[in-house]
Amino acid sequence: MKLVDMAACITQQYRASPYTMSLRHRLAASVSGVLLLASLSVSARPAMAADDAGVQKSGSREHAAPGTAAPPQSSRTETVNVTLSRQEADQALGGGGGMMRRESAPYAIQTVTRQFIDQKSPASTVLDLVKNLPSMNVSSADTSGIHGGGIESRGLTDADMAILLDGVPASSAGYIDQNVDSENVENVSSSPGAFALDAPVTTSAGGVLQEDTVTPSHRAGGTMDFSYGTNNMSREFLRLQSGDIGNTGVRTYLSGSHTHARQWMGEGANDRQHIDFGLQKDFRNASNVKLFFSWNNNQIMVDNYATAQQFHQYKHLGIGYNRSNEASGDNYWKNNISHFNTVFLVMPVHIALARKLSLDITPYFYDALGWDSWGSGLSMAGSYLTARGAPVGAGQQLVSYWNAYSQPDVGVTTKLGYDIDAHNHFHVGYWYANNFSQIGFPVNLSHGGATSPSSQNTALYTLDGARALGGLSNTGYEIHSLFVQDEARYLDDRLRVNAGFKFMMTNYWMKNLLESRSVQGARLGANSTVPLPQLSISYDIDRNNQIYIHGEGDFRQPDPSTIQVGSGLPKNQYSIKEELGYRYHDDHVMLDLSLFNYNITNRLMNTYLGGGVFGSINAGNQTVRGFDLMISGRPYHHFSPYASLEYLHATIDSNIPYGSTYLRTKGNGAPMAPKVMANFGLSYNDSRFFGNFALHYAGSQSVTLVGDQRMPGYVTDSLSIGYHFKPYSFARSPTFKLNFQNLTGAVVRTGPVGIATNLHQATLLDGSMLAAGSGAEFYVLPRFSMTGTISTDF
Repeated sequence: MKLVDMAACITQQYRASPYTMSLRHRLAASVSGVLLLASLSVSARPAMAADDAGVQKSGSREHAAPGTAAPPQSSRTETVNVTLSRQEADQALGGGGGMMRRESAPYAIQTVTRQFIDQKSPASTVLDLVKNLPSMNVSSADTSGIHGGGIESRGLTDADMAILLDGVPASSAGYIDQNVDSENVENVSSSPGAFALDAPVTTSAGGVLQEDTVTPSHRAGGTMDFSYGTNNMSREFLRLQSGDIGNTGVRTYLSGSHTHARQWMGEGANDRQHIDFGLQKDFRNASNVKLFFSWNNNQIMVDNYATAQQFHQYKHLGIGYNRSNEASGDNYWKNNISHFNTVFLVMPVHIALARKLSLDITPYFYDALGWDSWGSGLSMAGSYLTARGAPVGAGQQLVSYWNAYSQPDVGVTTKLGYDIDAHNHFHVGYWYANNFSQIGFPVNLSHGGATSPSSQNTALYTLDGARALGGLSNTGYEIHSLFVQDEARYLDDRLRVNAGFKFMMTNYWMKNLLESRSVQGARLGANSTVPLPQLSISYDIDRNNQIYIHGEGDFRQPDPSTIQVGSGLPKNQYSIKEELGYRYHDDHVMLDLSLFNYNITNRLMNTYLGGGVFGSINAGNQTVRGFDLMISGRPYHHFSPYASLEYLHATIDSNIPYGSTYLRTKGNGAPMAPKVMANFGLSYNDSRFFGNFALHYAGSQSVTLVGDQRMPGYVTDSLSIGYHFKPYSFARSPTFKLNFQNLTGAVVRTGPVGIATNLHQATLLDGSMLAAGSGAEFYVLPRFSMTGTISTDF
């Protein structure tokens, strides 16, 4: 029997044993077991034994993979021990040097593995890692990985995506660098058209972007790296692993990093400090507890984003558009600073209650405290008093703030799983979430040559003794959600049917604390009850071919922090989504094709208001259709190719309300929806030399609702090269690598920061005229950059 066939048998062993693992762990086991290229040793034991990870394997019966004969039964109990390194697992499951992973779920999943992540710069954010997935068009704001960015996916944006870390909500794409250091990420997956019913998400019309953190090692040791690059970027990282702590079943790691870099355009500098902590506790009955905690401190620039005119001035005349070094004026870089502390905590607990019964409990907590500041004009005489009561004279530089006094996000999911019979696994669960934010807009005086003053203690006061606040709001939401699902497997597990239902009860609100209850729009809120059905069917035609179909309902409620007083309460967005897919894999190639169709009602879109502040509007109904295609090769003479393609047809299906009339938008192409995107990658790895070249193309796209402004298509590229040296002294894996971004020095726009209504004068549906607008603001691809890194395990 081939090793692959033996691995398939082991997979069936996991599948047929009692459901003592969570659904997530069972899916991971069924995927990874199919192609385990491992050494197998069989030893006789009188009873069930636990493996190195604490997962028990019963030797009473083994089930053969589809199309193979069942192994002979033995009168004695046997235990199969599997040894597999992470590198071997990545190579067995992955293609294209880790740019694609073999999947078996009954919906589209696009994954990059640790093999690919290890080739990239440690300063890479998750956005840098997924930019070559077929459904992704990613915009990054800098070259150092400190700023976040934006995502376009299948005609939707990151505001429509659930961004998860270890299965629970984390920072949005604009702040995704705050979640976790790249060295502590095991893999990153995008499921652009689906979400797991037990996932604690609401905003998933654009699917789910999932980061999984590494599990603490059984071996004591650590990892360290140092990077230096363009724009005086320097970064240091150190992770210490405890290994197994005695016989407690506990192992941990603690890591810290520091990054500092100048702005790639304009004046100013960015600084990031980060700590990650991971813990795993295994029990002999296959129960386990995992904990991940992170703390992040950012002091970074609040960028200007280029209008079309500013972009062309930069491209053709070399005139920059970002912050300046002039100590007077709104654009002085020290008046435009973001200073935030964030904490994140998740603790998945899996309990094997009985042979057929398991319980999963996952509490989580996230909070961000800090402020963004921006120059806001000059003071007028008699307008303000200082904190000490002194009058503020005319002509002094003012600074306004977006200040988060508190914004905790707390939740917990619980799931009870039960084996009904040999074919059906049933689970039922509950999710509770509570999000609260108190946001203020205080006004202060610039400190001139110093950085922006803290908004907490030195805000100005108006003449009546009240704090000078441009606004003060209390926003939040509360969610109660029940879900139920049955997973059925027949025909030797070749046919899999997943049917489930999620019922959500939500309440969200926005209160302007500076306005009285009599002011229209000062108090906004809504209660919603939303049924979300889901059905998936997959069939393994043979060992190499799989087909699947998936359908689900989805909704998105407005982010309370983006609701503007006086604008009214946007309606909830609803989506019906279908996917039809085909997968093929053999020893040489992997192929994944998914066709999708979305019908979206009351489309919610984010508009950029400046100063890092966004608003939400309803933008009519929308239809999205297209396909994603991925193909990759296994290593051949150490080379692994990868390619992907997306075709997208997204349209606005209704005229959008504007005042007492409507914008003429019906039939227009949806904004932020490139019709074609393509990617190419080529990796090389001979165990010493390694490298990766990646190319991304995105077609032109509309950036206004009325369709009168477009952004042209563009191409980006990246290159990674490196060498693994032989172990020396304490250094187990000394490595040197160089990472290059934007090799050609292209000056292009990669996406709008938010949609705009119009650029030119437009005629409304009632015949009246809409005045010309300012159009969209854009992310601009940072110039050529290079980062060098030395690293080693020890």
